[in-house]
Amino acid sequence: MFEAMSYHSLQVYWWILVSVIGGILVFLMLVQGGQTLFPKLAENEDQKTVLINLFGHKWEMTFTTLVVFGGALFASFPLFYSTSFGGAYWVWMIILFAFIVQAVSYEFRRRDKKVLGTRTYEFFLVLNGIIAPLLIGIAVSTFFTGSPFTVQKEALVRMGTSQSVVISRWGTAWHGLEALWNTDGAAFLWNIALGLAVFCLVRNLALLYVIRMVKDEQLVTKAKKCLRRTVPAFLVFFLTWLAGILFYNGFGVGADGKIYRAGAIYARHLMEHPVVLIILLIGVVLVLYGFYVALFRDTSRAFGWLGAGTVLAVMGILLWAGLTGSPFYPSNLDWQSSLTIANSSSSRFTLVVMSYVSLLVPFVAAYMIWAWKTLDKTKIDTAELKTEEHVY
Repeated sequence: MFEAMSYHSLQVYWWILVSVIGGILVFLMLVQGGQTLFPKLAENEDQKTVLINLFGHKWEMTFTTLVVFGGALFASFPLFYSTSFGGAYWVWMIILFAFIVQAVSYEFRRRDKKVLGTRTYEFFLVLNGIIAPLLIGIAVSTFFTGSPFTVQKEALVRMGTSQSVVISRWGTAWHGLEALWNTDGAAFLWNIALGLAVFCLVRNLALLYVIRMVKDEQLVTKAKKCLRRTVPAFLVFFLTWLAGILFYNGFGVGADGKIYRAGAIYARHLMEHPVVLIILLIGVVLVLYGFYVALFRDTSRAFGWLGAGTVLAVMGILLWAGLTGSPFYPSNLDWQSSLTIANSSSSRFTLVVMSYVSLLVPFVAAYMIWAWKTLDKTKIDTAELKTEEHVY
């Protein structure tokens, strides 16, 4: 089956797969959004325990999806993996450390009350909830604004020899953190805007999940009030990023394979690829409709609309970055070092083999959906937790 596909078709297939997993990952990061809520919503220890357990029983799904996302990128686009994870390592190490701290905090919050203490683990959970979505949003924005790296593609020829080979180099000593304040012109503003938009989005998802799944009326009421503030915040940050990227002096790939820059190139590329445009628009419309339902109609029904919209919108953004004629990882230091799905992918043989492995993804997804529905059979409150075998 996959053997009959062209090399380019395999590259496109894998970028689509990565984009789908990325959309699911951002949706599941409602766990991170939820971890920022209990200092705001909970007025006593019982309410705090309810919120922590509501999201704690799903943190492993988010972590597993993050690992799958990273593994898919490594298998399909190893040059990107080595360039970004090896160059912008401070960003990725902070994200990874935040997830490790999250896992430890959930497991030891109630067990370890002497060494670090419950409050310390709760602080770590809040920290993970802020850092992870913020930095992941900033990292995705650099798929459009660019990063300062160079790639010596001729060094790939020397791989497997006795020579020491350095394929890519990072152009600053900040190794990824420059995206926060020191990048190409004012592009760091768009990076921060998307980071804050992702943070607000997963927080909104978490608020709607609380409204949907918690019995405590006091928590639900406070969640609804908080939603009225975080929805406008998301809209401001996301629309700021979208407007900035649409008219950004972005990167394109010419007919000769050379990278060039032009104003509003991302807007033009999006118009030239209606399928990607439709996916992105459907995602954005569903997100907006979810907010409309949450604020003006039946709040308890808004979670599904917002969740579906999140997956499609993030998927659309990633497809926009990789499949519309632009490098998905542009270099603003050396334009010709920019990475496309064509020049950064694995060999055809590897893509074929891994494509067969990817057929297991629907089964994993089906198991996660079954597990999610099993956990969500009943709403949660303090009395419900007393019957649980494992309480965080």
